[in-house]
Amino acid sequence: MTTPPDTAPEPLTAPAPLAGYTVAVTAARRREELGALLDRRGARVVYAPAIRIVPLSDDAELVAATEQVLAAPVDLVVATTGVGFRGWLEAADAWDLPLVEHLRTARVLARGPKARGAIRGGGLVDAWSPASESSAEVLEHLLSGAEGQLAGRRVAVQLHGDPLPEFVDALRATGAEVLTVPVYRWVLPEDVAPLRRLVGTVVARTVDAVTFTSAPAAASLLSVAAELGLHEDLVAALGGDVLPVAVGPVTAGPLTAAGIRTVQPERSRLGALAREVVARLPERDPVLRIGTAELQVRGFAAVLDGRLVELPPGSVAVLRALAARPGAVVAKADLVRGLPGGGDGHAVEMAVTRLRAALGHGLVETVVKRGYRLAV
Repeated sequence: MTTPPDTAPEPLTAPAPLAGYTVAVTAARRREELGALLDRRGARVVYAPAIRIVPLSDDAELVAATEQVLAAPVDLVVATTGVGFRGWLEAADAWDLPLVEHLRTARVLARGPKARGAIRGGGLVDAWSPASESSAEVLEHLLSGAEGQLAGRRVAVQLHGDPLPEFVDALRATGAEVLTVPVYRWVLPEDVAPLRRLVGTVVARTVDAVTFTSAPAAASLLSVAAELGLHEDLVAALGGDVLPVAVGPVTAGPLTAAGIRTVQPERSRLGALAREVVARLPERDPVLRIGTAELQVRGFAAVLDGRLVELPPGSVAVLRALAARPGAVVAKADLVRGLPGGGDGHAVEMAVTRLRAALGHGLVETVVKRGYRLAV
């Protein structure tokens, strides 16, 4: 006797936490790493590098700054980034400049663990680093007198693409001789087209979150938006529908100055940044009870009873407008105004037809001569 096959349906697998969302990555360095972290969690990732790094070996400013550091003994050194400080030592070695030996008598402060690792890897000793991994706490430490009086002392500050004017000016105000070392500089990418497209997608709300891993990247996005005449529109989008996620408070600085509130992980790490996107993005879209079904509207999709259904932009816009007022009738004219790229009453009818085909006919009800509503 043959045993009949098991025809029981397999249980539904819940969609990945970021499935249905589009997340932009503005990072230049390690962008693939961050993109992979987001992709593994289901996101559709858009890459738009906002900056590029001027190679160390091509930067005459670094040679000049290093020679200035070597001109006399240095009392204090501030290493702000691991890659930058390591690159400085390696570049000096390539130029046959005795930088490591020269810095052995200085107290070297590290902004964070990566800078501390670069200091040790270069054969130097790290004297102190802040728990917050912030330049602000390093400055507070120096101004507190913890490293002694600063007046008349030589302090070398390794810059990380940003000139850090407040940091440098505060030290100079104490009477210290501050030597700035521009280890690498951020400039706009050679191809600005992806960044310009990102500005457009943010303004159009067709991206759900934008990630930032450096302050210059945030500043570049704002600058390009201004050049396109879309600065105010970009600020409005990042202040509302599009979630800005910065790796830390320093990175968020240009956005904060523009009046944009960001979300940030507790630790300034790429993994923590990805987890912050996972934690914050879905929570913006509540799960609704529609009759006996559960519905969540995501960026370009809906999750209905644990099933992810991708939808065209017009259908998503209509569904999101209805979901914002569950059970309430939304006039067709109001739905027209929310269509991406404009449209008319017929476009709304087509969007509703596609919604019903994708999600079932019982979800969206027509209220004759009034509009549509979700069948709660």
